Amino acid sequence: MQTANAHPTVKVTGRHLAITDAINEYATRKIEGLHLDYPKIIEAHVILGVEKYRHWAEVVLICSNHITIEACEETSDLYAAIDAVMDKIARQMRKYKTRLLRRHRPRKEEIRHLEEQILHPEPVEEDEHHEHAVIRTERYPVKPMFVDEAVLQLEMSARQFMVFMNARNSRVNVLYRRKSGDFGLIEPTLG
Repeated sequence: MQTANAHPTVKVTGRHLAITDAINEYATRKIEGLHLDYPKIIEAHVILGVEKYRHWAEVVLICSNHITIEACEETSDLYAAIDAVMDKIARQMRKYKTRLLRRHRPRKEEIRHLEEQILHPEPVEEDEHHEHAVIRTERYPVKPMFVDEAVLQLEMSARQFMVFMNARNSRVNVLYRRKSGDFGLIEPTLG
């Protein structure tokens, strides 16, 4: 049905919803209708869901150069949710491309380094009976990229943080959203 060169691989799944051929075709056609040359979409995952009167659509695009773009929209109609999330994804892709084209221009530093120190640590009382259990483990792919690429990546996603391998120094870094809307960068060091 699809060739790898012409269109991205599109996977449509449902949460509390059976995916009909019509819904699958509609979502696939919308993904294939994204006519932006960059970033190149390799794979797309469309997740559709219904909870009572809420219909939501989430799209995760895996693109070239380790770029992942995510968006989610919720409406009272499933087809309207698909349309809304596709509009949001298209805006994000245009924004990403515009930022890359402006990359060569000088810009202000948008990253703040986390350099907090505890001046007067308070003693912590040990509780022998209280243990914290690890209740969930996630595998998180660590991709090599520069800090400005990580900022763009985090802006395009709904996540609050991003773990990546800093291409400049080959160390694992954590980029996170601050309440102010800026980003913070954690650069672990030994001792």
